[in-house]
Amino acid sequence: MNAATVLLIILSAGLASQWVAWRVGLPGIVVLIASGLVLGPVTGVIQLSLSQAELTELIGLGVAIILFEGGMDLKLGEFRRVGHGVGRLTVLGPPLAWLLGAVAAHYIGGLSWPVAVVLGAILVVTGPTVILPLLRQAKLDKEAASLLKWEGIVNDPVAVLLAVLTFQYLTIGGGWQATLTGLGLAIGAAAVLGGAGGWLIGWLYRRGAVPEHLKAPILMVLVLVVYWASNLVQHEAGLLSVTLMGLVIGNMKLVEREALQRFKENLTIVLLSVLFIVIPSQLKADQLALLDWRILGFVLAVLLVVRPLTVALATLGAPMRRGDKLLLGWIAPRGIVAAATAGIFGPALAAAGYPDAIKLLPVTFAVIIGTVLAHGLTIGPLARRLGLAAKDDNGLLIVGSTPWTCALAQALKKLEVEVLVVDGAYHRLKGARMAGVGVYYGEILSEHAEHTLETQHLSHVLCATDNDFYNALVCKALGRRFGNHRTFQLVTAQAAGEDMKRLTLQQRGYFAFDGNAGYETLHQQLSDGWTVQVTNLSATFGWAELKNRLGEPGKAWQLLGGVEPDGTFRLYSKEQRFKLEPGWKAIYFAPQRPAEREPERKPTEQKSA
Repeated sequence: MNAATVLLIILSAGLASQWVAWRVGLPGIVVLIASGLVLGPVTGVIQLSLSQAELTELIGLGVAIILFEGGMDLKLGEFRRVGHGVGRLTVLGPPLAWLLGAVAAHYIGGLSWPVAVVLGAILVVTGPTVILPLLRQAKLDKEAASLLKWEGIVNDPVAVLLAVLTFQYLTIGGGWQATLTGLGLAIGAAAVLGGAGGWLIGWLYRRGAVPEHLKAPILMVLVLVVYWASNLVQHEAGLLSVTLMGLVIGNMKLVEREALQRFKENLTIVLLSVLFIVIPSQLKADQLALLDWRILGFVLAVLLVVRPLTVALATLGAPMRRGDKLLLGWIAPRGIVAAATAGIFGPALAAAGYPDAIKLLPVTFAVIIGTVLAHGLTIGPLARRLGLAAKDDNGLLIVGSTPWTCALAQALKKLEVEVLVVDGAYHRLKGARMAGVGVYYGEILSEHAEHTLETQHLSHVLCATDNDFYNALVCKALGRRFGNHRTFQLVTAQAAGEDMKRLTLQQRGYFAFDGNAGYETLHQQLSDGWTVQVTNLSATFGWAELKNRLGEPGKAWQLLGGVEPDGTFRLYSKEQRFKLEPGWKAIYFAPQRPAEREPERKPTEQKSA
């Protein structure tokens, strides 16, 4: 089979596995590893002609880009809020996890001390490539998500560096002096090439030294150059350098930061799909046969003893929520960095005279599969039980507090649909506050809102201010978080008179309702006595009967949305239609029917004394 065919099989299998995992609600890494095992040891479809050293170098380049993208996702604003916990997890956590993991690997897993110490260092990682998808799946609140994200991304290069220094101590010699020298070189390379280099790149980008269409591709190449140059200074220091580089660039005030990050995210998805197919496909059947009951006991010890004890000791006395400590004590899935590092050091240690090192890679995969399955399947229920996650994403985020949006919010609240109204003017939020609707006072696009505003429980966005272009801006900014198909705005003003002169769909959100319900129209109708109403649809009184009673939709009344029988809220749009079935609750805006109007009160007659 030629190289092009093998590459096509790997790419197709990787992305298909990601899609299947999304459809069935499993962690993507589980399906990817299963596909890799089927295509490799089971069927032998994937046979790479590369040597182990060449394959290891290519894997390292992919991991470098993944960690750089993770570093860009770390925001210092988050650290200021959860720094007390992050510091404990990234300073005290690694040595504790290393020590406890090594002890468990030796006494329970049956590995020799040298191999056990290297394995303990490798398993310090908590896998940002697995953590980040799990966070999206579980809908954790900001603080819990930030703790897990920071720990996963920061500890990955730290664990690799610990494994490298341990490996050098065991194979090269030189004692502790050489080990400490290597640590100093790694930190120096990261500070100069990653930290200062990242700042210089951002400074040049901000001053237009690179044209817009070349910024993302050049940045990708520079990440690989920094990784390669750092490894020349100190073996495997490159991962630490690119993580720091991503942290610096991600926190610089770059206009193009979002575009750069989106490019890296897309590239990371492809790389993860490839790496998690390639690495398990290289396992041999005889390696898998090395897994016995002692290895199973070690995996259980990692899950039930090493991780909980590490977090308990590291966070002892820390000002953290009890729920965060309990969640952190359980959630620690391992990912691509652990697999890649084990693939590097397993054969090298075996060649250096440690025969049981051939177990390093299969044992690491056993830990990866065990932790991903256990943590991926339990993070959601556990987080909800601890009060750290939203139960369901079923609700509406309304941007712009007006009399009309307050009326809509009150109607949704009566239907037990979650609503949050956001506005940058405090006085405009008075109506929503008085009605008991959740509010956020501030700019929805601000850094404060990004770090503190909890929206995991909301499913739709409606931008309903009187500024059409601001509505469009917010829709595009929130489209990636909520999904573009769930992001709506009021129809733009038709003063221009021609569709060619209005914003295109690519520059705005979907128009809410029937496409004619603009800001002025809705508020005029509200002044004319229209109200937000709800009708239960049934087999005898359905959509057709509702239209017959109310008149022509879009003119005599406006359909706003519906609630399915299971309580799921849907916002209506002519550009995103859905069908109202029996059992639904129809939400609409219409003139108040005479029977519903309050009767006119006659003046109270004075009784004669």
